[in-house]
Formats: sequence, C-alpha cells, structure tokens
Amino acid sequence: MSDSVNNKVVELRNVRRSFVQADVQIDVLKGVDLDIMPNETVALLGPSGSGKSTLLQAVGLLEGGFEGSIKLAGEETAQLPAKGHTRIRRELLGFVYQFHHLLPDFTALENVVMPQLIFGRSLGEAEIRAESLLASMGLGERLHHKPSKLSGGEQQRVAVARALANSPKLVLADEPTGNLDEATADIVLAELLALVRREGSAAFIATHNERLAAKMDRVVRLHDGVLT
Repeated sequence: MSDSVNNKVVELRNVRRSFVQADVQIDVLKGVDLDIMPNETVALLGPSGSGKSTLLQAVGLLEGGFEGSIKLAGEETAQLPAKGHTRIRRELLGFVYQFHHLLPDFTALENVVMPQLIFGRSLGEAEIRAESLLASMGLGERLHHKPSKLSGGEQQRVAVARALANSPKLVLADEPTGNLDEATADIVLAELLALVRREGSAAFIATHNERLAAKMDRVVRLHDGVLT
C-alpha cells in the first residue's frame, strides 16, 4: 500500500447514527464513508438539520452512539475507552465552533496559551507559539485584550489560533463563520485556510455557504444521511 493510503487522517466506513424521539427512530447518518488526506481541506455542505454537526461529532469523538468504523490517523476508535478518545482529541484534533467559546476572563494570548500548557508545553514556549499564531491572524496588537474587547471577527480569529495551538493533524470547524457578516466571514475563512495549510494540518469544515466551500480543496455533501 502507498504512503498516501496508509497516512489517511480520517477514514470513515459505514458510520451510522440514529436518535429516538417520541418513540420514533430518526436515522441521521445512514452509512457515511469518507477519507481525508494529510493537508487536505474538505468542505461539508448540507442544509440545516441534515446532520453536519452530527458527522463532525463522530469524527471529533465528541459523543457515543455511532456505529461503523472511525479511524483517525490510522487508529480505530470504536473500541477505545473514554480515556483513549480524550488522548486522540488532545493529540490529533483542533476544534473551531460557530460560537468562539473563549474563556472570558483570559486575554487572547492566554486563551491560546492555555491548551498548550495542558498539552505539556512550558509557559515560555506556549507564549511564543501563541504570539506567532495570533500575529498570523492579524491580532499582533490585540494579544492582551479580553474577548469582551474584541470584535466578533477578532474573537473567531483567536478561536482559530487556539485550535491550531497544538499543531493538530486535523482541524474540525462547525459553521466557523456562521455568526459573522459576509465580508468578515470571507476574511476569517481565508485566514483559517491559510493558517491550516501553513501548519500542515487537514481541515473538515461544515458550512451551508457554497461560495466559501468552493475555496477548499474538495466539497462533500450530506444528503439523506449519506455523503455525495
């Protein structure tokens, strides 16, 4: 087998997820297959309610109840205990959400330093890394501002820098520009993609915006529980 086959960042096979509401079973994912390669940016398109967030939760190991095979960096996750999922999230994944979820009492710099300290970096190394990432997102003059003093676009830039702080193999982003105006969304997404590519990470980004999706390497669509 070639290195490209062996080095898949994501390999999903027949991934399924159902929910029961009022005694009715709702099949959200009906057998999803997906490969994502190193350094590849993939857009996940689909209307609201199509299951995009559910699929990202599957890849991010954020909840249970999924059937099928979910391999991340070649490691099968289905039988791993909760500690194994935590390890993979810490070592391999970075997350960007629609709502930035920054720590309100910490500065932009501290928000990007924090996950690195948890990862085991020294404070000095973490601060140098955080300053570099934030500067690349155009926030070199905003390092010591708390989220309440930042605009929505600036807050989301901090969230992007935080997601890349520990050099993840894969960045998962769920409607990362959904709360921004069109012009700001374009800028933030362009900066996100530029940073992901500079850092050598792959990205799987859920959006309903066709125009933004077209800026990525590949587009997949979630329709009736499967990818097309």
